Amino acid sequence: MGKNLIGNHIRRLRFDHDEMTQQQLADKVGVTRQTIVALEKGNYSPSLELAFRIALAFNLSLEEVFFYGDGTKE
Repeated sequence: MGKNLIGNHIRRLRFDHDEMTQQQLADKVGVTRQTIVALEKGNYSPSLELAFRIALAFNLSLEEVFFYGDGTKE
């Protein structure tokens, strides 16, 4: 197994939600802005609890925010 391939659409979703800032999302889900930066860059995989909080912040399912692999369906 290689590098962890959990990806996300957080950056796009923030812009789709009235150009929400990283700080606004961080405040909404109870983490630091640096955590959101790390998530968007793919340097950090969230806990299951944080993943659910982020999905709820966008009113989406986990699968609509996060994906495993390169994000394309085989």
